[in-house]
Formats: sequence, structure tokens, C-alpha cells
Amino acid sequence: MWKTYYQPHTFDEALALVASLPEARVIAGGTDVLVELDHGVRPTATLIDLTRIEALRYVREEAGQVRIGALATHNDIVASALCAHTALPLAQACLEVGAPQIRARGTVVGNLVTASPANDTITALMALGAELVVCGPDGERLVSSEAFYTGVRRTVLRPGELVREVRVPMLQPHQRGMFLKLGLRRAQAIAVVNVAVVLDLAAPLDQETPVVARAKIALGCVAPTIVRATAAEAALAGQPLQREQMAEAARLTLQAMAPIDDVRGSAEYRRTVVVGLVERVLERLATGTHAADWPASPVLLSTVAPEAVATRGEPLVPLAQVEAIVNGSAVRFSPHKTLLDALREDVQQTGTKEGCAEGECGACTVWLDGQAVMSCLVPAGQAHGRHVTTIEGLAATAPDGQFLHPLQASFIAEGAVQCGYCIPGMLMAGAKLLEEHPAPDLAQIQAALSGNLCRCTGYRKIIAAVQAAVSP
Repeated sequence: MWKTYYQPHTFDEALALVASLPEARVIAGGTDVLVELDHGVRPTATLIDLTRIEALRYVREEAGQVRIGALATHNDIVASALCAHTALPLAQACLEVGAPQIRARGTVVGNLVTASPANDTITALMALGAELVVCGPDGERLVSSEAFYTGVRRTVLRPGELVREVRVPMLQPHQRGMFLKLGLRRAQAIAVVNVAVVLDLAAPLDQETPVVARAKIALGCVAPTIVRATAAEAALAGQPLQREQMAEAARLTLQAMAPIDDVRGSAEYRRTVVVGLVERVLERLATGTHAADWPASPVLLSTVAPEAVATRGEPLVPLAQVEAIVNGSAVRFSPHKTLLDALREDVQQTGTKEGCAEGECGACTVWLDGQAVMSCLVPAGQAHGRHVTTIEGLAATAPDGQFLHPLQASFIAEGAVQCGYCIPGMLMAGAKLLEEHPAPDLAQIQAALSGNLCRCTGYRKIIAAVQAAVSP
């Protein structure tokens, strides 16, 4: 798919590469870029992989803001108590992105730079008043999330520039915020519409009907970019959050919309749905139930934090060969393809299946350094120096030297195997869940398997097999 693969170890190296190779594509999680390359969108022969720049991997509090590095993933946000408490709309949006295997790789900054009006995190960050730190040949500049977008998949990024950080003002005790999305299914769904609302409430905060001092309402999938519903915001200012005011503000959001008809919904449907969603969010904010659905222990399908790979001061040259540990054995393979293709073609681990090559079906799920990932969306080079476990190696992870992993035995006993095509991915996701949550409830099992499609539609037996595999 590409011929040259760079892995800079510092941000300055990355900036120099981006400036000197204008035809290259920059990749972090890969969940957007690899799909585009497979479809012939903005093709390139050169990839610049940022994932070895450990200094960009953080979520932290600083100067009254949540600072999010360019390599922070959606799962990093979901797992962050700081974000859940002080940037809830962003955490809620990140939990809606794809499935756990996608959230484990996809980055918040990558989502922002893709610049689709359907991207969930943009809506949340705009309502929160986030800013982006952009770096390039002319130095560093701060760009508001609203000013960053100029059209569908277009931003103000100049040649040679990269986004280094996102800065999100922390919600204060007098503020409440919430994100809500409508998709065509509960996971792996691009939004039909999404909304995010942040309210500044006037004191006293404990009154039965709070009064709005200021409102921010952002809408996604209703215009060429994410938009603010300024007329609705103005109508709420100074008003009590009563049903009449909420309904009027929701109706006024129509003034900000210019929706289109597409495969996910008609323009008229989007108008109707947005009004309903905004009113629902305002009701939740008024009653203080905006965080009621947040899971106490989100499913990440990750049990080991990725280790930094030592650089040893090597010169920056294209990666010629991947050296990795696959199922306990040292192997080498090409960096010029996806991890899925490398495993099947170069390492002969054919149990990992290709179902969609777009991260939609989960049949290609493997573990990369203890993290369940869609191998069709991982450049093979990202496995350099790391450990990969495929379905062929799952039994070796079983406790007490058992012949099969307990989940494999449970799939057989419960008749969950069926045609077998999706089963490798189901097993890898389910086994990682049992490592992360040894006694998962039904909601956690459903979340863990939400990125895996069964071609035989036999989900009941698959869920029953995971439940039966739970240690007593």
C-alpha cells in the first residue's frame, strides 16, 4: 500500500519530515488514514508514523485545562477520571466512537484533523470551548476549535504543520455539559446527528429550576462543519430551565442547520431529530442526570500499557523490516502493508480473518502489546519491537497450561462456533474482556463484542459462552 515508512522518535523529527515530504501522509492510530488509502483517497507512497513519539501521549491537568497530547486515544479519554469529571461531553463522545478496538488506536487529534462534520469529538470539543496547539515551520499558534474548520474535511492547517495538543477548559462546579448521538446502531455507527451542550448556571445551583447564565450548543451532521446554534444559546441566557424555554431553544437550533439527504438519513429527519435531542439534553442537564449513563468501569479491551520502544539514538531512516514477537516467537515481516496482511502473508498466521478491511467487523482482532486491535487498520510497522498475539497463540495464554483457553472451551461447549469465520475475532475480544474484567456483566460483554459482527447472527450463544467462561 505504501513504499516508505518513517517512525520519528521526536516531535521535531516529525515536523522536519512533514516539511520535507509534502506528499506523505501522517498517521497515528490509522483508523481513518488506512481506510482512505484502501479506497484510493489521497494516496501516497510515504507514511510518517507518530506513534513512537512518547512525549505526545498524555492526558493531564494543567492551568485549569485538560491537556490532551496528539497521541492520546479515545480509550485514554474514556479511562480518564479527570475527563469524566471535568470534560464529560468529550468522554461521552469518545465512548461513542466505533468499538473498543477502534478506540484503543484512534486518537482524538486524528479525529479532529479528519474534519468530518460527523465526527463525534469535534462537537463535544466545540461546546467545551477547546483550542488546538498547531506547530509548524513558522512556530506555534493557538487555534480555537471553531476556527479550525473551513469546510467538509478541510482545516486551517498549513503545509508542514501538525497539531501537538488540544486544550480543554475544565468544567467548573457551576457548569454542566452533555453529549448525545443518534446512530443507526449502538456501536460502530457514524452519527446521523449529534449534539453537545454546555451550560453555565447562575447561583444558587441547588434550586429546583436552575437558571442559565450562558449556553453553548454544538450540532454535528447538519452542515458542512460542526456548527454552534447561536440563536438557541441566546434564547436560553438568563432564563430558567423550564420545559417551555427548553422546547423553544431546541426549535431555534433549526436556524443553524443546513442538513443534506444521505444514506443515513434525510435532511428533514435530521431537523426533526436534532430538535428532539437538544430538548432531551437540556432536560437531563436541568435535572442533573447528564452523567447517569456513564459506566462505572468502561470496557477498554486493554490490560497492558504499551511500553516505550528504546531509540538508542538511531538515525532517522525508513523502516526496512519489522521485528516483532508473534505468539512468543521472533519474526520479521514487511512494514509496507497492514498488520493483518503481514500476519497472514508473511507470518502464515491465517487464523486471523479479513472480513471488511475497514474495521467494521472485528474478524481481524488480535492483541498488540496486550491491547485488542483491528489488525486491518494497524500499519505493520507499528508492531516493530512489540508483542502480537493471534488466535493461534490464544491457548498459550491460558492459565495452568490448559490445552485450550477457557473461552475456546466454552465456545465449543455452548455451540457458539457456528461457521467459524468471525470466531477468531470474537475469541480475541472476549478473552481480553475476561482478562480486564474477570466477572463482566451483560452490558460489559455486549460492549466488548460490539466491534465484532457474527455472519450467522448467533449472538446469543456467543454471549452465553462468554458468561459460561467466567471464573467461579
